[in-house]
Amino acid sequence: MKILVTGGLGFIGSHTVVELQNSGYEVVIIDDCSNSSEKVLDGIYAITGKRPVFEKIDLREKEKIGDFFERHPDIKGTIHFAASKAVGESVERPLLYYENNLSSLVYLLKEITAKKKQSFIFSSSCTVYGQADKMPITEDAPVKKAESPYGNTKQIGEEIIHDTCKVNSDLQAISLRYFNPMGAHPSSEIGELPIGVPQNLVPFITQTGVGLREQLSVFGDDYPTPDGTCIRDYIHVVDLAKAHVVALERLLKGENRENYEVFNVGTGEGSSVLEVIASFERVSGKKLNYSVVERRPGDITTAYADTKKANEVLGWKAGSTLDQAMKSAWDWEQKIRS
Repeated sequence: MKILVTGGLGFIGSHTVVELQNSGYEVVIIDDCSNSSEKVLDGIYAITGKRPVFEKIDLREKEKIGDFFERHPDIKGTIHFAASKAVGESVERPLLYYENNLSSLVYLLKEITAKKKQSFIFSSSCTVYGQADKMPITEDAPVKKAESPYGNTKQIGEEIIHDTCKVNSDLQAISLRYFNPMGAHPSSEIGELPIGVPQNLVPFITQTGVGLREQLSVFGDDYPTPDGTCIRDYIHVVDLAKAHVVALERLLKGENRENYEVFNVGTGEGSSVLEVIASFERVSGKKLNYSVVERRPGDITTAYADTKKANEVLGWKAGSTLDQAMKSAWDWEQKIRS
């Protein structure tokens, strides 16, 4: 069965391609390589023994998407990762985020809804909840005004899919609202490879640990949390990738209860920035050079998942600890710098 993975050379996308191929699916990747590299194909091949079909396409180019589906009429499902994803950058460059994240989704859905019986998995985010009133966050928590343009694109993206599913019963869709992915494949053949200065905490930590960055900035230590730093739910990227395969199979087998469903994907545990730094120091045996600076616009105080629905309804559960995920991230960082 042929599955399209957009953004399949990216961090989460590449790990999901590995899990799909290991589960017997034929994978076709679309990626514009704006935040990834074709070299990732070598890592996927090294792990799975199979090189997925790859097409370099910018999903903002409507005609190229139509041409792609004409050449691949046998695609049965799509997992849509392709999007700009940095909260801080989205605050500084909102129009880039609205154009890239929303027009690509619309153009993709137009092609998919022209076909019969299509399964669609959307890469959503816990940012749709904003600063939730209660912890842990359930799927029933109100979707609040987004704290960043990035978060807003995920809210609007979900609304677009929901509205499309209401009028198209052939479209079966699931939005996975995931929390904070980290780590790398245990083989260290693929991992997080940010272009330029990392926007996420863990790669900045590992790059600082390996000497590529002089110092890590901790954005604020005056939040209303036990140690004053922001709390997030950090999930191993391999656990997250497996959730996409489980969600896709739920749709392909017709096990979904509605044609649009939403699931949180996290560990159910929150870790502060200082606790993540401590995890790095444990697994690496190194002291990390960091300093506390002013808060960053767009950051919320606390977000961690209630995973009951994913555990019981989807049949998926995270299996890795923070230290295990951090160890894989550190192993990957050392490999690519050696």
